[in-house]
Amino acid sequence: MVPGNYASFFDAASQAGGALIGLLFVVIALKPGTIVGDRAEPASRSLAGSSFIGLVNAFFVSLLALIPGHHNIGIGAAIVAVLSLYRTLRLHLRHPGARHILIFVFSLAAYGTELCIAMALVFRPHDSDLVTYLCFVVIGCFGVALSRAWQLMEATTVATGDVPVV
Repeated sequence: MVPGNYASFFDAASQAGGALIGLLFVVIALKPGTIVGDRAEPASRSLAGSSFIGLVNAFFVSLLALIPGHHNIGIGAAIVAVLSLYRTLRLHLRHPGARHILIFVFSLAAYGTELCIAMALVFRPHDSDLVTYLCFVVIGCFGVALSRAWQLMEATTVATGDVPVV
């Protein structure tokens, strides 16, 4: 159960997550050949995929926390964490590269921590400290996703020769 005083955080996080997912799709739509498709560089596909995983994770955990009633957020957060870990490992194994290893490690740490907190919430659903920790993990997921999105923007700018306007 998520205490009521966390509702505004999860509301803002779900809205931010939805908006950022939409913006990621816009970036992909503007430069589809450099990010997705047969001729796209694996690094760009990996960056886009990793960013998407982080944003979707934060979005769904936040959305699940907003469901009214006395449900256990730990179960939903655990499922989202497991899916995020699986997708991150699969993405990294498909496109290995030391260039992005630090963000890969942060991703695993964020989703692994989320899984541990979620499992603790399954057994202690009324522990508001665990909900606070989950909020910090959601912020971490946003940080990882935005870092990947920024790297994606830099990678596509270099690949296409576009000069960013400042």
